[in-house]
Amino acid sequence: MRAAHITQHGAPPELVDIPEPVPGPGQALIAVTATPITPLDVLCATGTSYFGPPALPYVPGVQGVGVVVTSPLHDPGTRVWFPTSAGMAPGDGSLAERAVADAADLVPITADVPDALVAALGYSAIAAWMSLTWRGELKPGERVLVLGAGGVVGQVALQSARLLGASAVYAACRSDGAVATAESLGADGIVRLRDDDQVDDLAAQIRAATGAPIDLVIDPLCGVPATAAAQCLAPGGRLVNLGSSAGTEATFTSALLRGGSQSILGYTNNSLTAVQRRAALDALIGHAASGGLTVAHEAIPHTHAAASWQRQAIGVNDRRLVVDLT
Repeated sequence: MRAAHITQHGAPPELVDIPEPVPGPGQALIAVTATPITPLDVLCATGTSYFGPPALPYVPGVQGVGVVVTSPLHDPGTRVWFPTSAGMAPGDGSLAERAVADAADLVPITADVPDALVAALGYSAIAAWMSLTWRGELKPGERVLVLGAGGVVGQVALQSARLLGASAVYAACRSDGAVATAESLGADGIVRLRDDDQVDDLAAQIRAATGAPIDLVIDPLCGVPATAAAQCLAPGGRLVNLGSSAGTEATFTSALLRGGSQSILGYTNNSLTAVQRRAALDALIGHAASGGLTVAHEAIPHTHAAASWQRQAIGVNDRRLVVDLT
């Protein structure tokens, strides 16, 4: 079968012919139809993630969409989304014509949503949804600020906050394209992020854009944006951090947190059970099927995987890249 192979840490994958994988006990064999190229895939392949350098060579791809070939729990032909641990633990992932995954982790897809959109949503959408609901405990009528709103997590968080009953949803983003995307998704106000932002100035911009304190901040950035956003929280407000693309540290003063009984919360998809992950993705796909949720994405042929990997690695793409393996 054709598969993408990482043969050197930090290098793009090479398209090679390798034997079809053989499922082990409790595993399913899946004919892959769509695989997204995500920041996590690229990070793991560099060998610099906290999971450690993955053994080489390996097939990347921490998630995918496909059709069951064999499974102890699902009928052949069942359409599914599936996760893998490629790059985080020994074993191959989804960027191949066939992949194996634990049968208990498969999420059957019955809604009429294209494979590429399901793949584009995937883990990023789950993170946005669960940051709002499980960790952030968003309540109807609350006000939400989404940092990094141009990314997939941010796009889903903007839409999902509204679907979950937020009274106002604000976006903070950097590029012209991200601003346009946030506007198209109905953000009530936009804060423009810049490389040279200072905390107090950015906090003032957030207050001007939002007009009132914020109940919940969804933060995939950390760094200066998170520090500034925390200063704009309402009493009882929460900031949920799920990334560090703007810096590895943010500062929160004791007086700020204690004075407003505020909370700084961490989130990772790795903390979810299979049941939680399935319920979140079911809800997201349901909203996508009804037209209430989408994400900017681009389908690319398998033969362009290496070039597309590079686009993701250097950050020149403004949408989720999804490899079409049909």
